Amino acid sequence: MSRLEVFLDDTPGETRGVIERDGRFERLLIQRNSDPVVLRLGSRSIGRIVEINPGLGAAFVDLGQAEPGFLPFPKDQRLTVGQKLQVVVVSEPRGTKGATLRWLGDGEGEPRLLEPGPDVAARLAMLAPGAVVQTGLAAIRAGKDAAEEAMGTGLVMDSLGLDLSVESTRAMIAVDIDHVGLAGRKGRDRANMEGLRQAARLIRLKGWGGLVAIDLVGSAHDAAAIGIAARGAFGDDPEIVYGPLNRFGVLQLSLPWRECPVEARLLENHERHGPETAALALVRRVRERLLSDTAVPRYTVRSGPAEAARAAKWFEQLGPRVVVEVDPALKAGRGMIEEG
Repeated sequence: MSRLEVFLDDTPGETRGVIERDGRFERLLIQRNSDPVVLRLGSRSIGRIVEINPGLGAAFVDLGQAEPGFLPFPKDQRLTVGQKLQVVVVSEPRGTKGATLRWLGDGEGEPRLLEPGPDVAARLAMLAPGAVVQTGLAAIRAGKDAAEEAMGTGLVMDSLGLDLSVESTRAMIAVDIDHVGLAGRKGRDRANMEGLRQAARLIRLKGWGGLVAIDLVGSAHDAAAIGIAARGAFGDDPEIVYGPLNRFGVLQLSLPWRECPVEARLLENHERHGPETAALALVRRVRERLLSDTAVPRYTVRSGPAEAARAAKWFEQLGPRVVVEVDPALKAGRGMIEEG
């Protein structure tokens, strides 16, 4: 039986949820206070069609706030500009792509949110029903460690001779399973099977979807066994499309996009230390210090003007033990925490 641990880090400004199974991170959920709730996965709204694009086979829908959502033409439904309808978010915004919507039926009134999608705590409860949720210091550290792994590009498992690379391009997710140090078909097959499991885990952790191409070790494979292993690794979600294993030893599949990927949350304009991300990281560091040493009466946080301005309300929520001093010489991501 697998060992499951669930963590909820509710640091002011950003909430993180982590699922860890048998010592490895499976899921990392991130929601920021600045995220428009209307664009959250599962949010239901009344929207108004503002544009029909036959070339894309979709309409753009005003939801009353944030950018318009993208609605693929519903089957057997004719849409018109100005039409009111009820929609649900099935894919959160990512990069230059807006939220994807699904038509639920006709709507009335002005564009508005009807029901918010589940928050991080509710999603953890759905993904790991009945699990005890750990909070506080353990959750902060789990969230930081999970984010670090999610931003990586693979892993190495020396015991299996497995060297795994998982990277995203504009077109697809490229997975390379390499086998080093162990000779023979048995070792190769073990590396392929574990490589499929770990690739699926890392893709879930990163929050990725889209076309996936997996380059297996070798070229002569038991296609049926590989197919079973792939379904065991990636799951039986009806929206997953499994392709055949080709003669070059490459397996393709398509995964649904649902949540905003981790790197899109943590990178602002492709930078790790964007203003909001840097401010949130500093707040999380301060909260970690507060929880790890409750005997220190006061912490002084020195940060640059941009970080201090963004994080002011979040520092207030941490309580009177935190004092903030602005240092114009400090760049984003260079904030310091001192006792006293």
